[in-house]
Amino acid sequence: MMGVKDLYLTPIVRLLSWRKDLGISFGSINSGLPKDIVQQIIEAEKIPIQQMETRKSKINDKKGLVQQLTTLVEGMRAEILKNKNARSLRELAINTGDSKDISVSADKNVADPGKYQLEVLQLAQKSSAFSNGVEDKEKTYLGVGYIKAILPNGDKKEIYVDEKHANLAGIAKLINNDAELGMKATVVNDGKGEDEPWRLMISMSETGDEQRVEFPYLYLVDGEVDLYFEQERPAQDAKIKLDGFEIEVPSNKVTDVIPGLTIDLKKAKPGEEITLEVTEDVQKIGGKISSMIDGINNVLKFIKEQNSLDEKTDTSRTLGGDSTLQTIESRVRSAVFSTIQTDAGPMRVGDLGLTFQRDGLLKFDQAKFEAALSKDYKAVTQVLTGKYSPEGGKTNGFIDILDETARVLLSPPNGVLPNRKGGLQSQIGQIDRQIANRQRIVQQKEEVLKAKFARLEETISKIKGQGAGLAGFAAPPGMTQL
Repeated sequence: MMGVKDLYLTPIVRLLSWRKDLGISFGSINSGLPKDIVQQIIEAEKIPIQQMETRKSKINDKKGLVQQLTTLVEGMRAEILKNKNARSLRELAINTGDSKDISVSADKNVADPGKYQLEVLQLAQKSSAFSNGVEDKEKTYLGVGYIKAILPNGDKKEIYVDEKHANLAGIAKLINNDAELGMKATVVNDGKGEDEPWRLMISMSETGDEQRVEFPYLYLVDGEVDLYFEQERPAQDAKIKLDGFEIEVPSNKVTDVIPGLTIDLKKAKPGEEITLEVTEDVQKIGGKISSMIDGINNVLKFIKEQNSLDEKTDTSRTLGGDSTLQTIESRVRSAVFSTIQTDAGPMRVGDLGLTFQRDGLLKFDQAKFEAALSKDYKAVTQVLTGKYSPEGGKTNGFIDILDETARVLLSPPNGVLPNRKGGLQSQIGQIDRQIANRQRIVQQKEEVLKAKFARLEETISKIKGQGAGLAGFAAPPGMTQL
């Protein structure tokens, strides 16, 4: 018959015997389980998070491609806006033959094509004067006193010269410091190698008959030498002949004779006519259209590359087959094939040298465009920028249609591209929230598992302690030895 001690020990002995029979052995930790068992379980729990991160990465790739496309469309529109209307599209060419006696620039918003005969009879000049020479610009004492001048408007001006400024450099400084005089004084060395090379040169700021001045009367006393003006040159207007008619202008920069043209007179050559011709610069306009087509082709190339799919293409990371691409390509094609009403009748940009190639890109025949522009400038510009009519107002040209297309694509928040980008961002945000929720669940599970295994370790540790205590007792016959 069993005693109390036997009854107490039997369950523990049976448990230890059962552990041995199953081949379970205690390892480096009490439970005999791997040290990183919790980490292994948690890593398995994180697999859905990794899958969501992969999905998010793919959507981010698509979002990046939408941004690239947006940048390309913005570049296309920038070129479009440079040529939005007939004035901004327009460029003028100026031809003066081989003449270097004038240079001409044009305001394309004001000037009109035309041909003129120009003759430069006389250049405009300022009132100026040159003093006698002195030995040294700073050391030669010229005396104290007054400088008097009668300005072009009749006002009289008087400057006091004190001992501090009683030399050539000092007098020049006094004149230059008085803004009301409108004069510029310069001390120069005449370079003649004489004993008295330093001279005072005074010039008015403006040219023309109305800027004539009576140069200062120099009243200086007790100087080592007298200072006076030895040479003078009066102010005068420029004189030109335009188409045989003489015109006087106050400056050598002529701005009000031919509307929109600024003519810089370089040299007078009476008796020699210069042919001045202003024309539409078809080459520059052709170059501007070529740049605009390049911008469109950059967008079309991107679409083509995204739609170039094969068995190796990861469509989950590209925009291949995306409806956004189809929408953009369709609208560009629609613009190219649109019929525009002009004064010469209905036309398309295809009539001007713009066609689609087999590869889906646009080809621009600039020579054909320039020839059409030279033949009928008005009709070509109407195809591009539309036209105005008293009855119907302004009609849209090819560039207007392209601009509207780009506006619809880019305008936030409902433009095609912002809307697509926003949709992808919304998906990314949704995945981020799912990841955050899953991470919280995993973190909670990790804490629970750590607590459970800690308790298991504690329980097994106690059992092992009890097993060690039992080892001190002799096992009854037939009982498995510990």
